[in-house]
Amino acid sequence: MRWSSFYHTASRVFNDCPSWAKTVVVCSVISSGGLVAYCDAKPEYVNHESKKKKVVVLGTGWAGTSFLKNMKSNSYDIHVVSPRNYFAFTPLLPSVTCGTVEARSVVEPIRSITRKSGVNIHFSEAECYKIDNKNNKVYCRASKDKKLGGQEDFSIDYDYLVIAMGGRSNTFNTPGVQEHAHFLKEVDEALKIRHSVVDLFERASLPSLPVEEKKKLLSFVVVGGGPTGVEFAAELHDFVLEDMAKLYPSLKDYVKITLLEAGDHILNMFDKRITEFAEQKFARDGIDVRLGSMVVKVGENEITAKERASGQVVSIPHGMVVWSTGIGARPEVVEFMKQLGQVNRRALVTDEWLRVEGSDNIYALGDCATINQRRVMEDIAVIFSKADKNNSGKLDLKEFKDVVGDIIERYPQVDIYLKKNQMRDMASLLKKSQESNIIVDIEYFKEALSKVDSQMKNLPATAQVAAQQGVYLADCFNRMEECEKYPEGPLRFRGVGRHRFRPFRYRHLGQFAPLGGEQTAAQLPGDWISIGHSTQWLWYSVYTSKQVSWRTRFLVVGDWGRRFIFGRDSSKI
Repeated sequence: MRWSSFYHTASRVFNDCPSWAKTVVVCSVISSGGLVAYCDAKPEYVNHESKKKKVVVLGTGWAGTSFLKNMKSNSYDIHVVSPRNYFAFTPLLPSVTCGTVEARSVVEPIRSITRKSGVNIHFSEAECYKIDNKNNKVYCRASKDKKLGGQEDFSIDYDYLVIAMGGRSNTFNTPGVQEHAHFLKEVDEALKIRHSVVDLFERASLPSLPVEEKKKLLSFVVVGGGPTGVEFAAELHDFVLEDMAKLYPSLKDYVKITLLEAGDHILNMFDKRITEFAEQKFARDGIDVRLGSMVVKVGENEITAKERASGQVVSIPHGMVVWSTGIGARPEVVEFMKQLGQVNRRALVTDEWLRVEGSDNIYALGDCATINQRRVMEDIAVIFSKADKNNSGKLDLKEFKDVVGDIIERYPQVDIYLKKNQMRDMASLLKKSQESNIIVDIEYFKEALSKVDSQMKNLPATAQVAAQQGVYLADCFNRMEECEKYPEGPLRFRGVGRHRFRPFRYRHLGQFAPLGGEQTAAQLPGDWISIGHSTQWLWYSVYTSKQVSWRTRFLVVGDWGRRFIFGRDSSKI
């Protein structure tokens, strides 16, 4: 009986307190010098999966992949849906169009990325065609080129939805663009351009072709003077000058590259010094830059543009048109925006926490979303009321200092305004001395902050913004439970308590503009401008470090080295 009682007691301790049991077993092994095999198994299976919140992520671009890479919490069951089973390093797509970098070098399988995260992540190669926010459900179907024996359509329930579907090229409803122009947002589009360029040279080299037809075939028109359009024009010029001119010497004089820009300058988001240098360099390289030219029609063999200065309509023969004029919303996103009542918007509207307006559990980030930053003047009365704790109708310096940090954190335009006007603090904005015993009424408060909202502007649709948003949202999800108990955000001026998280803040790390001929322009924080060959090496270094894996780093650097030694490949495969 005593041994039976001892056995039952030991068994209960072993199951109820496994850590004690481990200690006893280890001590016994050490003292006896024996060998033991130990299995730390629970007496009963507890289904922890049912307690996990389900997060559905739509898209594997910069925003979605950045979110997945930075998810560390095991509190969620994550399901990713995307028609692409890979992440593409899109800033190098212009290099893919001309063979400077191979397409395989700029993509990484999404399963390889998620496998390293250590979080439970499922992936489905499909496209979402409908979002049902009322029933917390997304409807998806397998990609069109997939022939499945079973059901191709399926639905997924979610507790949280992360929309990171990106955007599509904005055609502005210009006739003929969809039918006759190339786009440059996806890897397959870059490969299509590469094949078309080589094909045009092969067709132009046929001996029976008249000279005028050769000139038309080798006339390349790039629409859009932003970073993508400029970089593609520069890459194409280098490809023709360094490689195709050697292989097709009789055709080099027939090649013409034209860049059409509706605005006053190319690269208008860069510093004026970079813009001027780029326009001058393109002029030296023989790239015809036409400013103030708005495309009105794209035909099979010619493109029609209206010159803003003269009002004249001109036609340019072409062999190929590459359209790069900005981002538009995808059809499924547009349909979802209609459900939410967000009409006449270029993208899904979110608050400063990337939460879609009109929903509590749906987030949107990247090119498919835009942040609606609240204006200070919209909340000026509640800000003043929150600061006026004794309801006197006036603020003294102490009351003002108690909320100044929350004002700056909640409304970033205030901080931007202070820095732009070289003001040390909010007291300077109020035109009062820190030492004086200031008293401010609401009218004076309104007048002092009336110009602050002029600093508001939308974030650009860039990879840098999308990546930072993905990191931010992943951090919020990782600390969701902690911040529910201990909120860390600014005061709720229109409510009680504090916001759970600090709002998203974009930190600009600089931008590059490769201009061809091993020259690059860079605009970095602190108004530092660098242009030339040395900046090209900085561009190489930064883009190598930003690759998502060591595999792609080695492949990209290897492609650059191959191009330096052997040139670009012009084979039609």
